[in-house]
Amino acid sequence: MKIGIVCYPTFGGSGVVATELGKALADHGHEVHFITYSQPARLDFFSENLFYHEVTVSKYPLFDYPPYELALASKLVDVVSYEQLDILHVHYAIPHASAAYMAKQILASNGIHIPVVTTLHGTDITLVGKDRTYKPVVTFSINQSDGVTAVSQDLKNDTCKFFEIKKDIKVIPNFIDLNRFQHKAQNHFKIAIAPNEEKIIVHTSNFRKVKRVPDVVKIFAKIVEQIPAKLLLAGDGPERSEVEQLVRELNLKDSVRFLGKLDAVEEILSVSDLFLLPSETESFGLAALEAMACKLPVISSNAGGIPELNIDGVTGFLNEVGDIDGMAANAIHILENQERLDAFKARALAHAKTFDIALIMPQYEAFYQEVIKSSKK
Repeated sequence: MKIGIVCYPTFGGSGVVATELGKALADHGHEVHFITYSQPARLDFFSENLFYHEVTVSKYPLFDYPPYELALASKLVDVVSYEQLDILHVHYAIPHASAAYMAKQILASNGIHIPVVTTLHGTDITLVGKDRTYKPVVTFSINQSDGVTAVSQDLKNDTCKFFEIKKDIKVIPNFIDLNRFQHKAQNHFKIAIAPNEEKIIVHTSNFRKVKRVPDVVKIFAKIVEQIPAKLLLAGDGPERSEVEQLVRELNLKDSVRFLGKLDAVEEILSVSDLFLLPSETESFGLAALEAMACKLPVISSNAGGIPELNIDGVTGFLNEVGDIDGMAANAIHILENQERLDAFKARALAHAKTFDIALIMPQYEAFYQEVIKSSKK
């Protein structure tokens, strides 16, 4: 198949999933064309089947904001026509699904039919989609897609709750590349971070308010009262200055490291012992899956799609959002006994293996074929 993929080219979950899926499809023999405003963060070109088409937006003095949706729709028309694509897969309803619908109508007027699959990742539904301003467009774009997927059952439920959806939504979970995300011996690095054999706790995110990163620091403060430990914070975003101030106020400066944005986050995960994810909500929790693949148990909130990934008492523990005392107690319970910690690590890895991209990618292949076949009727 010739597949066009539209995504946000960032470190966020939807961009990572779209990019890794495209790379896997290319390795499996499909011709994959990425169409976005800059090269996706994890995209490399070590495959002859991968192509990238940049969407450029002209800056007209008439517009206060660049008309990206129009530029994307025009680029989709061009790429579909010239490359003779079989299907478009757009990640995120806004603005990608609506741009794809516009492109589809333009192409149809020229006698070209292109089916569109829309994958819902979370923020497009749980935050942006519930804004009354966008709701009609989101609803229309989803219903006009030839196929719709969601990354968790919880997200599917939310979508059907907040929007009048007439299309069936297929749940295809996020996935992990176990060749990349695996535990690797990094003893020299671990010694540099924890020279006195402290336990290493880690959190990775984009430091938005929904991630509740201050809770991570407060949980750690309670852990370190009983267990010698270090905290690694990977990522960056609008809440970082607040978190840095909290670290100073709690006198944790010598125990907490801010690592910024990392390409090779798996190296940090490989030297760690526990992952914290106290988010307000997560449509899936891809960062937790990456941690589990590197043999890390997860202490998380019981929110969104996280319980579909982190199994309470098996791969880690679930607590209600904001339950700092409960999360700290569960973290201490895992960390205070090495045999118990090793058992949680083994179970986390075993569960992560069920999300191997080699198992999930064929589900997308089959769905594409189904959508293409149905759209021809």
